[in-house]
This record gives sequence, C-alpha cells and structure tokens, in this order.
Amino acid sequence: MNIIVTIKQVPDTNNITIDPETGTLNREGVPAIINPEDKNALEAALTLKEKHGAKVIVLSMGPPQAEKALREALAMGADEAILLSDRAFAGADTWATAYTLSCAVKKIKDYSLIIGGRQAIDGDTAQTGPQLSECLKIPQITYVQDVKVEGDTVLAKSVFGNVRRMVQAKMPALLTVTKEMNEPRYSTIRGIATAYREKKITVWNSKDVDAKPMRIGLPGSPTQVRKTFSPKHEREGKVFAGAPGQLANDLLGVLVDNNYV
Repeated sequence: MNIIVTIKQVPDTNNITIDPETGTLNREGVPAIINPEDKNALEAALTLKEKHGAKVIVLSMGPPQAEKALREALAMGADEAILLSDRAFAGADTWATAYTLSCAVKKIKDYSLIIGGRQAIDGDTAQTGPQLSECLKIPQITYVQDVKVEGDTVLAKSVFGNVRRMVQAKMPALLTVTKEMNEPRYSTIRGIATAYREKKITVWNSKDVDAKPMRIGLPGSPTQVRKTFSPKHEREGKVFAGAPGQLANDLLGVLVDNNYV
C-alpha cells in the first residue's frame, strides 16, 4: 500500500504582519513551517505504515525553499519526497493547485490513500483536498479524526461541529484530517541525518507532470486575491461588573440606547 501525503510550507502566522501600504504579507524574517494539520496527516500515514507496511510519499507544490519542509517530513519517517516547482505554478488558487497536484498523483499512479490536512493556516479555505479528489474522481472523507484500513476499504471517523459519523469508502480515496486526530511525532537524530545525507527529493516541473499551461498558476485560477488587510477595531468595548440582575439591566440599557431592542 502506497500513501501520498500532501503538505504545504506556510509562513508561521503567529509571527506574520500585513503591510498597511501594499496590503501584502510581510514575509521577510518570518519562519516557514509545515502546515500544522499536514503534520497530523503525515502522522496518520506513518501510523498506517507501521500497521500495514505501507510506503509514505510526501508531495508538495512550492518554490525551491519548500525542500526544507520535505526534508522535515522525511526526517519524521516518510520514504520519498516529491516537490512540484515551476515558475508557471506561481499565483495558483486552490483549484489550480488541486489540478497540479492531481497531475503529479497520476504520474505516481500506484497509491491507495491520499491524506492531507483539513486546511492551511495561510488560506483557511479547506478546498484543496476536496478539489483534488474531484480532479482524480475518487471518494473523499473530510474532517477525519480516526482512520482504519481493512482490505481495500478505509473506514474513517468524521467530525464536523456536533455531527459525528463513520464513513466507509473503497480505496483509492482521499482523506483530510484535523488536529484532533493525533499528536505528530518528533524527528529523531537518526531520522534527520538520513533525511539530509541519504534521501533525495525528486523535483518535477509542469512538463514533467504533463500539466496544461492554461490550468496552472494564474491562468488556471478562477479566483484571485485583490487585497489583504487587517481589520480595524474602532469601537471600544465595555465591561460590566456586578450581580447577575444588575448585569442584565446594564446590558439591556445599552441595547435600548443603541436601538437594538
């Protein structure tokens, strides 16, 4: 069984700011990390590998520096790493990204599962995984918190708000997982040494995966971000203190004064 794990290198949003003049992200000096839920996806794949003897292939699309994220994934225990890197991929939205990833998956051919994080912290759309399954015409199970494989079938626990369900699908299938699924393992010293000294990262461009030029990058992106900005908090908050009855009266007074009731 081969498992493909899609990962994305993202800026650490805990340390990122937005340039008020240009409306773009200030990336200078901001550390790049593996998208957190993609690490949960990798941990899920590695757990299945330990149970079923699977091979884990990590797949990412990004600039050459994304190799660092793939090296980290290899250090955690992944067997192979593939980077899709081409200037033609720049500016891709989720649809163009999903199409590009699907071209790479078709080139890999032999796989039973694709596992990815629910969403990336730099976009929070949760669209790429489902769109990838649509491109490949395979079943998808999203918001997964537990997974089992029995023969050619995958059984997953999917949790969305108050809705909890068990979903079964024939493989090949795609799963997106949440942070509640597991605790990603740390890389070992041996794993880090092996990732940097012994393992290689395969780099494919648009021609290598036979991607159509008008379906990748900006030309293939039906959605584009025109402006990014930080919301301004112009209204001052008010804190009420006192007994419950007094709090209720104070709150009602504010609602009445502002014509909310």
